[in-house]
Amino acid sequence: MDLSNSNTANNLGEAFAGESMANRKYLFFAEVTRQLGMSELSKLFRETANQETEHAFAHFRLMHPELVVGDVASLTQEQKKAIAARCLELAIEGETYEYTTMYPGFTEQARADRDSQAVVEFEAQQAESREHASIFRKAAHNFGLLTHIENHHARQYTEALQALEGVNPSPKAVSGDPATQKWICRQCSMIYNPVEGDPDSGIAPGTPFEAIPEDWYCPICGATKKTFVPYQEAIAA
Repeated sequence: MDLSNSNTANNLGEAFAGESMANRKYLFFAEVTRQLGMSELSKLFRETANQETEHAFAHFRLMHPELVVGDVASLTQEQKKAIAARCLELAIEGETYEYTTMYPGFTEQARADRDSQAVVEFEAQQAESREHASIFRKAAHNFGLLTHIENHHARQYTEALQALEGVNPSPKAVSGDPATQKWICRQCSMIYNPVEGDPDSGIAPGTPFEAIPEDWYCPICGATKKTFVPYQEAIAA
């Protein structure tokens, strides 16, 4: 479907929002009627809520065809990661909008309306959205770390293949410069790069590994700092 027409794109967005809201509303009704002892009516609301979800999914697939997964078996690991990364990007975008724009605006309006209960609710949701965005950002960061790990594994396998074929591996060495020396986790192969640091854990870019607090742990597997060893990189010819 051609979504270059902004009206169609906007309509799809509104349709998705409407179907999504209907889903949550009907689930709420289902819970209310369940508490009232009206099991059949509660069942009807739940069934309809599930149908509304399918409608919302159909709209969202048209809005984001890059997330439509057809034949999973035909996808490479990089393609799978790209799709997952796009999901995280959209999640971060949504949660960030909620805590930076939507809920602060709602809170100010509630204060202007002297609605203290709404103020408390909006402030709580703002904090939760900030937390969600942080979690999604960390997940996206971890995907980046995993890319380096998989690259390291690929090089290891390449070297193993070369050894089988009688090819001498390229010589390796540590850099010797704390500002650029990378360290690798012996447990999961996560590579700490001092140039990048680990901002999600409070480690600023440019922090040498030796300067990291001893209570720091691997952001991928949770191993302690002592699990890391200097990472040897191939010497350029």
